[in-house]
Amino acid sequence: MTTPRTGPSPEEIKQKQDLDDALEEGLEETFPGSDPVNVIQPAPSREDGHVKRKG
Repeated sequence: MTTPRTGPSPEEIKQKQDLDDALEEGLEETFPGSDPVNVIQPAPSREDGHVKRKG
């Protein structure tokens, strides 16, 4: 038998809220736009070695 899940932890709730806030901010800043917003920053490529990113 498995133990029933009680619900998301406060840390999981905060992480989801942070992602939702970032998505909402991105949507507001790009509206109206045709390209979808990407909340997750992709890994830098070899050519991006000189670029500093927040993370």
